[in-house]
Amino acid sequence: MISKFLVKTFIKNSENTKDPKVRNKYGTLGGVVGIIINFILFLIKFFVGMLVGSIAISADAFNNLSDAGSSIITILGFKMASKPADAEHPFGHGRIEYLSALLVAFLVMLVGVQFIKSSIERILNPTAVTFEVVPFILLLVSIGFKFWLSSFNKFIGNKINSSALKAAATDALGDVFTSSTVVISFLIAKFTTFPIDGYIGVFVALAILYAGFGLVKETLNPLLGEAPDPELVNEICEKVLSYPLISGVHDLIVHNYGPGRIIASLHAEIPSDKDIMEIHNVIDMAEREVSKDLNIHLVIHMDPICVITDEIKETWNYVETVLRKYPEIKSMHDFRIVGEGNVKNLIFDIVVSPSISGHKKEKEKMLENIKEAIHSEHPQYNCVITVDYDFME
Repeated sequence: MISKFLVKTFIKNSENTKDPKVRNKYGTLGGVVGIIINFILFLIKFFVGMLVGSIAISADAFNNLSDAGSSIITILGFKMASKPADAEHPFGHGRIEYLSALLVAFLVMLVGVQFIKSSIERILNPTAVTFEVVPFILLLVSIGFKFWLSSFNKFIGNKINSSALKAAATDALGDVFTSSTVVISFLIAKFTTFPIDGYIGVFVALAILYAGFGLVKETLNPLLGEAPDPELVNEICEKVLSYPLISGVHDLIVHNYGPGRIIASLHAEIPSDKDIMEIHNVIDMAEREVSKDLNIHLVIHMDPICVITDEIKETWNYVETVLRKYPEIKSMHDFRIVGEGNVKNLIFDIVVSPSISGHKKEKEKMLENIKEAIHSEHPQYNCVITVDYDFME
């Protein structure tokens, strides 16, 4: 309820999340709320940590302070990512959002390293922790704040599909766990003189490092070129195939230049005996309408396919039988027979897993075996095989 109220109050046209200005406001709102909440939590925990002499609570306090700094980075990241395209960056600056999330992740890990050192010092030089009711209640309140902040960041992160805000939500949820552990150590200190505070401090610091590592991995993936969302892939293929005269699609490649900045290209199979202008109009329409519907930039290449004849049908069936012997081959397309008489070119593409791209000798041996198998049955054909990789894996 509170999350929806904040969105409705501070973001005009909040449902129009495809608008870059609206998206930027979501990021700013998430950052401002994060700064306020985390700074309040820092003050609470720092006061409690100093009052009772707990290194674990103090570590958790400065973790919240770093989270406030991370929220500032999130705001700046959204501002810079929303900059329009220019001559040096023709596809915009959307990936800056990923870089800002990566910087936040490294800051989280830095805090973890610092407090491992502080906690080890506390283990070597233990100091008594004094349990008091009021600080204990304040720590419980801080956990409630963090849990709400996690749900808020997740809500707006899902709303605009932001990796930075989703990372902030994960980080806040991790803080709920670490803060709960600190509260437990604080409570145990009431019943024992064992210096558990330093050990809990190490545990909290390791949890912070683990969360930071997870965030680094999550934000690096889109920068390195991760496989696209399978749902988006299916939507693109289904929508393109819904247009008349398009009988198949292949070679779909999706490039992610940041949220809302996706460029895709694919090959559409069309009958070779149709008027080229009629086909071109269909392809143009598909590019425009699918791009608008999915908020992407789609480019379609036309692949004419031969009209099915008895020769093509018979040869296709035989080649398919040969290819089934190779599990790494996923599909075949662009099948055609070119030439006349006793010597013809049999041309087709096969789609294989990208995992075998580095095994050059194995790939060449596979192609050689396929050609030999086809030539033994159809000696009149000279096989021309192109290998495509399934980038959707």
